Amino acid sequence: MIEVRKSAERGHANHGWLDSHHTFSFADYYDPKFMGFRSLRVINEDRVAPGQGFGTHGHRDMEILSYVLRGKLAHRDSMGHEEFLGPNEIQKMSAGSGIRHSEFNGSTTEPVHFLQVWIEPRTKGDTPSYEQIAFAAEEKQGTLRMLASAEGGHGIAKINQDARVYVAELKPGEELAYSLGAKRFGWLHMIRGSASLNGVGLTTGDAGIISEEDRLRIVAGGDTATEVLLFDLA
Repeated sequence: MIEVRKSAERGHANHGWLDSHHTFSFADYYDPKFMGFRSLRVINEDRVAPGQGFGTHGHRDMEILSYVLRGKLAHRDSMGHEEFLGPNEIQKMSAGSGIRHSEFNGSTTEPVHFLQVWIEPRTKGDTPSYEQIAFAAEEKQGTLRMLASAEGGHGIAKINQDARVYVAELKPGEELAYSLGAKRFGWLHMIRGSASLNGVGLTTGDAGIISEEDRLRIVAGGDTATEVLLFDLA
């Protein structure tokens, strides 16, 4: 079964310096039907004005993934990391027993556009950890490029949850197949473009909510590139 979460139905907040869309309930946006999905708790699409950002704040017991679509994100945390994150990189923070960090637009002239994902961990109170992994743009073209998993590995961030996260970029008409498995669930987030998911149409900002589907077939539409995030969840 494929259900559609339409882009326009997401929560939206525009604070001037921050324009944010919330797939799930977050901050002042509350929808009891969308408190999360399986272990997936947050997908925020944020656009931050030049020189602006989120001051130092804390997290605990959450797996936090950031994926920049345009621009660069400046990161600083209580573990001593000071980094810039750009497109075709995945940043992971396992907050565990507690971490403090800040995130700012790394440019004073250009906006930054990024996705932040929160996944609930399977155990709590663990030692915090950080990873930032860059990859070539070609690695996601025409294929599902794994960004994060419970096992981690070379070029793959390790998260404390039975979940796998992929990104793919497809040309118009290009298609992908993925074996989800009978007892797994999925969430397909449309970063940009249009596609059909097992015959169900999706466009930029939409999501396909996947249950009781052993196999997935993603076919890109439109006349420009399509980019998607796929979550394979227990």
